[in-house]
Amino acid sequence: MATNEMDALIAAQQTELDAVLLYQELSKLMKTEEEKEILLKMAADEGRHGAILRGITGAELKPKPLMARAVCTMYKILGRRAVFPLMSDFEINSFFTYKKYFTKYPEIAKIASDEIRHGHILASMM
Repeated sequence: MATNEMDALIAAQQTELDAVLLYQELSKLMKTEEEKEILLKMAADEGRHGAILRGITGAELKPKPLMARAVCTMYKILGRRAVFPLMSDFEINSFFTYKKYFTKYPEIAKIASDEIRHGHILASMM
């Protein structure tokens, strides 16, 4: 695997792990149990994505809390109508980041499919 490709996949793996914390922490800010459950299921998906990428990269990474803290702070200040569209766009756009790896790593297609689904879920929660 080329160094640039490995670096990109390791960065994606880190983002997936960071998203686990993000969705777990964001779930605590939700008013309904249904919304909490939705975000916790998304956190579990992100954990599976990190595991898939670990299988490819071999990198043992830990989630970093910075993204979760930043997004939760923005959510508290600006609300969901400001934050969820950004998150939705990020999730959907990650599909295109992953798309270039489908042929070489078919298991990444599942990650990309989930990311599109996450984007639509977040859009529906606005």
